[in-house]
Amino acid sequence: MVGLLEGIKVIDMGHVVAIPAAGATLADWGAEVIKLEPLSGEMARGIGTLPGRGRVVEYAGGEVNWDVQMLNRNKRGLALDLKKLSAKEALGKLVAVSDVFMSNYESSALRRLGLDYTSLSKINPRLVYAVLSGYGTVGPDKDQRGFDYSAAWAHSGMQYLIGEPGSPPPPQRAGMMDRVVGAHAVGGILAALIGRQRSGRGQELEFSLYQTGVWTLASDIQSALIGQPMPKHDRTQPRNPLWNTYRTADDRWLWLSMLQSDNHWPDVCRAIGRPELETDPRFNGMEARTTNSAELVSLLDAVFASSTIEEWERRLRANDCIFSRIQTPQEVTTDPQALANGFFADIDHPVGGEMKLVSTPVNFRQDPATIRAPAPEVGQHTEEILLELGYDWDGIAALKEDGAILFNADDGSVFLLEHLGWALYSNHFEKEATKGEMLSSLKEHYPDQEPGQLEHDLDEFLASLEASGCIQKVETG
Repeated sequence: MVGLLEGIKVIDMGHVVAIPAAGATLADWGAEVIKLEPLSGEMARGIGTLPGRGRVVEYAGGEVNWDVQMLNRNKRGLALDLKKLSAKEALGKLVAVSDVFMSNYESSALRRLGLDYTSLSKINPRLVYAVLSGYGTVGPDKDQRGFDYSAAWAHSGMQYLIGEPGSPPPPQRAGMMDRVVGAHAVGGILAALIGRQRSGRGQELEFSLYQTGVWTLASDIQSALIGQPMPKHDRTQPRNPLWNTYRTADDRWLWLSMLQSDNHWPDVCRAIGRPELETDPRFNGMEARTTNSAELVSLLDAVFASSTIEEWERRLRANDCIFSRIQTPQEVTTDPQALANGFFADIDHPVGGEMKLVSTPVNFRQDPATIRAPAPEVGQHTEEILLELGYDWDGIAALKEDGAILFNADDGSVFLLEHLGWALYSNHFEKEATKGEMLSSLKEHYPDQEPGQLEHDLDEFLASLEASGCIQKVETG
């Protein structure tokens, strides 16, 4: 048995992070997930080449886009030009035998391609159809484009609340809220599949970055709903000084996490070697510590600055305090606790060799999740999938002649497409760059590429981004 979801077939028409992350989770849990992309590949394959972003790296002697690998492992790759009728017919055959269709392309683009729920449910009434939008499918912002940074982080109020009072609102980390959205998508899809067992019919699921951000911040939003908005955290005078950050002598930080501070105050006093503070009338109760918060934080700042992080970890653990050192990502990758619990899995990549990927966080003891295969190249399994759908080799050849599928998934021009993204996402071009300007620059950077093929590849790439709502129409210029 591959996993708990063996026998479930999923069409993952996702790009960048949110839907690909949901697809990776379902695939790790045993579902057959087919990654559907335009012939030019999805946007993440281009973003990975941005200067300074480091997502395409030299790894064990080969170039690997680690972001694409992390979010698309265990999937098979299908590439179709859905502007071609023959490609739509092929996709229709796949929809007919699939359980789930999910996408984070704009709803208007899906409608233009005939991939809305009404159209696909006519092909397969049992289909679970899940589509992510930025702000929801109704209301004044329904057509507003958004990434997780804007729709889930900024618009939800989260960015406003994170950080000290008076500090600039900080950005989130890459794909952070997208992966939260992906987890909700997985939950909704599995609920719809269970509902289908009872009703025999499919389900249309809608979810948005914005609403997921609001739910993630629900405690603050709920307090605002009742007219008592929570203030931003101020480490110099928090309501609970035992729920705060402190710097150690070796310039590291730790977080005290003792919500029931009256229970833990004696433990903290012993850990810091100041038992007399336990009965000090300024600090011997929650109300007193809140009233004298700034004074207590100043005292604790001086105490924690007197020893190293390792010493404080030893003393806090010995006194049963709830805390954590604030780790770097590099520390997490070698953390014995993370390693003991299987946070990272090994795969054998055909180009990069053995590499580690971050595992999904649900551990099934009887039927464990597994990472069995690396991410596919663009359209890597197209012919294999078409054969399973009943096409013969003559039919596949006709699709190639029609331009509906790639002539060869190993065609060098396909790999070039992974490097076209820099032209649109770096600061190389002004916002109103024309296609001619992009093409001239690409010719300069890829002098060995045949100009006609390069223009064709650029056309395909821009068309896919325009269809996904990531860019406005590009002037030919």
